[in-house]
Amino acid sequence: MKIDIHNHILPKEWPDLKQRYGYQGWVQLHHNCKGEAIMMKDDKVFRVIQDTCWDPEVRIRDMDRTGVTVQALSTVPVMFSYWAKAQDTLDLCHILNDDLAATVQKHPKRFVGFGSLPMQAPDLAVQEMHRCVKELGFPGVQIGSHINDWDLNAPELYPFYAAAEELKCSLFVHPWDMQTDGRMSKYWLPWLVGMPAETTTAICSMIFGGVLEKFPKLKVCFAHGGGSFPFTIGRIEHGFQVRPDLCAVDNKTSPRKYLGSFYTDSLVHDPHALKLLVDVIGEGNVLLGSDYPFPLGEQEPGSLIDSMKEFDSALKDKILASNALEFLGLNRKQFE
Repeated sequence: MKIDIHNHILPKEWPDLKQRYGYQGWVQLHHNCKGEAIMMKDDKVFRVIQDTCWDPEVRIRDMDRTGVTVQALSTVPVMFSYWAKAQDTLDLCHILNDDLAATVQKHPKRFVGFGSLPMQAPDLAVQEMHRCVKELGFPGVQIGSHINDWDLNAPELYPFYAAAEELKCSLFVHPWDMQTDGRMSKYWLPWLVGMPAETTTAICSMIFGGVLEKFPKLKVCFAHGGGSFPFTIGRIEHGFQVRPDLCAVDNKTSPRKYLGSFYTDSLVHDPHALKLLVDVIGEGNVLLGSDYPFPLGEQEPGSLIDSMKEFDSALKDKILASNALEFLGLNRKQFE
């Protein structure tokens, strides 16, 4: 069994958001030919996508070809829209979540959903998270690596974390809103360098800010193998020890204590990196994640895990399926 925790999906179409809300900045999807569409942000091309991004039947054919049993589906992060008026983002989340719920309902043995939330308004985010879990049946939600000017340690987010604990709602944290201009404007650096830095900042914010201490039952998974965090934990811990006046101002507990208390996906593209990731984060805390259907993802989900000679069959099964089931609070029999 393979359960892929990191996959993105969009509705095939949605309303004209500029017309609906009365201002610019929204993403629209323009179907320009069969099987392909252009994501436009105002008058600029954001990304060209294929029908793998909106057609569940095409997606299932790919899953069957690569041996993926279940995908956890989440929106494309550009759709987060934390910059917008909160009520408008809530309305967009309703559109995205209702479409996602319809896809999951049609294929309950192949898909589970991660809802989208208006995180810039934590009270509305809690409201929509309740709907996602209680009405739509989602085991979790996806949130960004920061919320406008808030890192994930912001006290404004504490009611959201408390509600997620109470609902047993898992959080999938995805990097987004990287710097794209100036020195980062060439070589795809926002995606190659900016995303790992964003994810590392998110992890450090939750650790140093005491979020994992205050909310010990919170289940959090960070995308892209936790960014650069697994490789830099030594530096992070050393900084905590030598400059507590800077690093230990909100939490007196060593960062290393939290290893094993959060999850990452497996998307690192390198066998040495995957071995380090499992050693640092924990054998029970790394989940298969492919970033389907995008080019920076693993084209054959789980192939790197399968290739690892150092991993026995029991460990491979944990990373490929069992850890995801534990993170999501689901049972293997649901998908057999």
